[in-house]
Amino acid sequence: MANSSLPPSLLLILLFAFFSNAFNLPSAMDCNSSDRAALLKIKEQLGNPPELSSWLPATNCCAWDNTVICFETGRVYLVALFRLNVTAPIPSAYGDLPMLKTIQLDTMPGLYGPIPSSFAKVSQLELLDITGTQVSGPIPDFLVKTNLSALTITNSKLTGPIPQYLSSLSNLRYIDLSSNMLRQIPEDYAYGDIDTIDLSHNQLTGDPSFLFGIAKPMTKIDLSWNELTLDMTKIWFPHHLTYLDLSHNHIKGGVSKFLKDIKLGHFNVSYNDLCGEIPTERFMIYYGADSYVHNKCLSGKDGNGKRE
Repeated sequence: MANSSLPPSLLLILLFAFFSNAFNLPSAMDCNSSDRAALLKIKEQLGNPPELSSWLPATNCCAWDNTVICFETGRVYLVALFRLNVTAPIPSAYGDLPMLKTIQLDTMPGLYGPIPSSFAKVSQLELLDITGTQVSGPIPDFLVKTNLSALTITNSKLTGPIPQYLSSLSNLRYIDLSSNMLRQIPEDYAYGDIDTIDLSHNQLTGDPSFLFGIAKPMTKIDLSWNELTLDMTKIWFPHHLTYLDLSHNHIKGGVSKFLKDIKLGHFNVSYNDLCGEIPTERFMIYYGADSYVHNKCLSGKDGNGKRE
């Protein structure tokens, strides 16, 4: 399959795996027999989908159609499944792959139910990507037992608050929980070292001001399409920020003048309750009318010389 047809989240995972230099592809070793048994159990729990026809007993699971990647030792490092025509819960047999670092389940609308508690046994897990599913329930606390550096669960049906423990995971740098039904961001996130956070298209309420600060390491913040409230006038934004989307919320105050010194590749504060003069200094000149539309009472010239 050509790279252009791969889901973006899968490309991200494969690039991460490539640059980690932690595996050989293809593997010269046969896969570990207990790992092969666990993978065959995963196939069975998914209803033996025809897309996994290469997953056969007595064959090298490290060579199964690029869905499985192994260490040089033959232990399974990554399992990437996408676009499977299944109707099943997430297989609990993932918990029987103790060396697994990456789980990817993408574009599987028939996948349903909560994240199984067996994931707590995958203590080496670094990347968890579940996208385009019916996976539901809260984000489970037992993920604190893993070694997550990237968490992506999008276009699914997660509910409840975002758990506090995520900010305590020392390696976690990337969070994408967009397009769910989550309701609250814990204030503990004020102390995390997150680089990217995308919580767009949820049901979040409250004031997320604690996420911001000039010394924060964040490069991307997307909180669009929620019910969040904050006074933007006094917010100091991370100095390295390149992407900011606060659109479709209840943001009040004025457009922060602190943004003039930050060069953003994407900026959107439309559909809020902002008022006052739009700053035009330095980098603010690059943002057009579409960055500001449908606010309460903004005025001034945007980057295209048009009036709000």
